[in-house]
Amino acid sequence: MTSFQRFYLRITVVFFLSLTAEAPLREAFAADAKVIEAGKKEGELACWSTIAQDQSQKIVDEFIKRYPFIKATYWRSGSVGLHNKILIEARAGRSSWDVVSQTTPEFIFDLKQKKLIAPYNSPERGQFSADLKDRDGYWTGTYALPTGLGFNTQQVKMEDAPKSYKDLLDAKWKGGKISVDDENYELLVGLVQAWGKNAAVEYLKGLAAQSPTIGRGATQRTQLLAVGEFPLAISYTHTVEWSKSQGTPVDWVNLEPVVIKFDGIMLGAKAAHPNAAKLFIDFVLSQGGQELLQSFSRVTLRNGVEPNPPRLIKGFKRIVLHPEKAQDAQQSLKLYREIFGLP
Repeated sequence: MTSFQRFYLRITVVFFLSLTAEAPLREAFAADAKVIEAGKKEGELACWSTIAQDQSQKIVDEFIKRYPFIKATYWRSGSVGLHNKILIEARAGRSSWDVVSQTTPEFIFDLKQKKLIAPYNSPERGQFSADLKDRDGYWTGTYALPTGLGFNTQQVKMEDAPKSYKDLLDAKWKGGKISVDDENYELLVGLVQAWGKNAAVEYLKGLAAQSPTIGRGATQRTQLLAVGEFPLAISYTHTVEWSKSQGTPVDWVNLEPVVIKFDGIMLGAKAAHPNAAKLFIDFVLSQGGQELLQSFSRVTLRNGVEPNPPRLIKGFKRIVLHPEKAQDAQQSLKLYREIFGLP
């Protein structure tokens, strides 16, 4: 081998080693190069959300690993508290958040109506079904909260569990045997979308005539279901599935149409760091971001990243609570509580 050949070989090896070393970086930074460069200059990100604090912190930590040049902060609150803080800031002419995720359809619609969010057509949105995103790019669903029927497997066998809304009206489930949430007006809204107002109200009146056990909160009611306080509970199926994974005697079935609400992620219209916000949205919607949500037992929505088990989101007719079709929350809640005889 001549000296020239040895020199050429060394140059070639170094070149291919450099490609290998840079490959993970290029793969991680798959977003638009101009957005990345602009995000570097901004250097900061403020994200507000309703996701649990421990989970949101992991999301931020993973985002920072991917984009170490951005200092990201996270603030978490419930849906009402989050929305109220946004409105208070807006009235004061401030906007200290760049990106927000919210699970209440009425609040998402309100943000759009008040022009507090801006459209962003993330390159990752193509992997999400049309009914889980706004056609103009104002919001995209990151994970779902499907409502179904949980049951205690020591009290009810799978083959004997109600398989439809109508089955819940059977006389054998009368007298406190069904747990119903005192604020789950979203079930009313979903059934109105599916059946019309009269049919939905008449059905819920029939359910109320079963004298169900009234409680609050999917987690607490699922815990009571697991210890046998009642055999059935209308609840979020992923909450029951998580309890089941912990070894409790519970399981669940879908009632069609399954009423689904989702967590929508949105770009602030007055974001101080809009490009960093776009990178964060891209990350949450990416395969890696969705796999992270999947690890939290969330009902992921991206094609190819199925929740565990997939039946949490597949194999049934669904009614998605769209912000555009959102009804007034207070009126819906008032009607729902009236149906169940609640003050």
